Amino acid sequence: MRRKNSNVLRLKDVFTKDKKIKEVYSKLKLVLSRHKKNSPFVIAVSGGPDSMALTALSHVLMKEKNYKIFFVLVDHGIRRNSHKEALQVKKLLKINNIDLKILRNKKKIVSNIQKNARDIRYGLLIKYCKKNKAQSLLTAHHQDDQIETFLIRLSRGSGVEGLSSMSETTKLKHGVNLIRPFLEFKKIQLNYISNKVFGKTFKDPSNKNKNFLRTNIRDLKKILQNKGLNFERIIRSIKNISSSKEAINFYVARSIKKFVKFRKKETILNLKQFRKEPKEIRFRIINNIVKKRTNSYYPPRSEKVLNLINNFQANNLKKCTLGGCIFERKRSFLYVSKEL
Repeated sequence: MRRKNSNVLRLKDVFTKDKKIKEVYSKLKLVLSRHKKNSPFVIAVSGGPDSMALTALSHVLMKEKNYKIFFVLVDHGIRRNSHKEALQVKKLLKINNIDLKILRNKKKIVSNIQKNARDIRYGLLIKYCKKNKAQSLLTAHHQDDQIETFLIRLSRGSGVEGLSSMSETTKLKHGVNLIRPFLEFKKIQLNYISNKVFGKTFKDPSNKNKNFLRTNIRDLKKILQNKGLNFERIIRSIKNISSSKEAINFYVARSIKKFVKFRKKETILNLKQFRKEPKEIRFRIINNIVKKRTNSYYPPRSEKVLNLINNFQANNLKKCTLGGCIFERKRSFLYVSKEL
């Protein structure tokens, strides 16, 4: 026990004296203090340098503030050696007196690998949160991830919702909040922390797979940076778009209250009033309905939503599906239910 405590005290001393780490440590301390009523916390671990930095900092805070924190890794089972890699992460953390829970995915992922793997990961993590009465799930998404997300969504023609990228806190299902405390920090800062604590980390080989859009965007980002693109300005744009999103959400909520009814098995939308709304508000209302009906974190692709709206606006459709929902027009109302 003394050895465990001395290790924590040593790390705390490093975290508070090293200026490169202190800023990140202080931010995490502030974020956890805001959500301490929602303790216990679940930390999503991958073995990569970002999540290992989050793990190390959270472990010290757990001891300092007496928080209850679970460290959880999802083994997708996509690669042959994935479970072996998960056990290596567990072993490394055990050496540092951190207990890791491994959740194994038993579903085979054959198509749309990155999206399905992400959905399965969040599904298992949310289930774990629910089982352990945890309302806060923390991930190590950082500023570099934020820029990549912006560029990906820009390439897909996303609107304000998509281009605002990731927010620090997002509501998931079962009352779980997804918290991203490191969005203002660069990847290199988190790498520094994980190397300082663990000496080594584990990198996902899929990050170099050219079949994935994010990998290509990452390569494009390097080219743009070499050409002199200032990423600080992109971050400023994301913040400005996020402010616009807040204003739009206010009007969306007001419109939904006015002419959308949420029932147990269906949602009813007044098409006559819906048609009077600006395009962006109509778009957001449909997204809102789909996310609520399906308990989905990610909304449908923007072009699919716009096609649906245009077709119902022109009375070209009576019935269709979108994002796991059935949309059916009956006279001047649109009925939305979850696909079985």
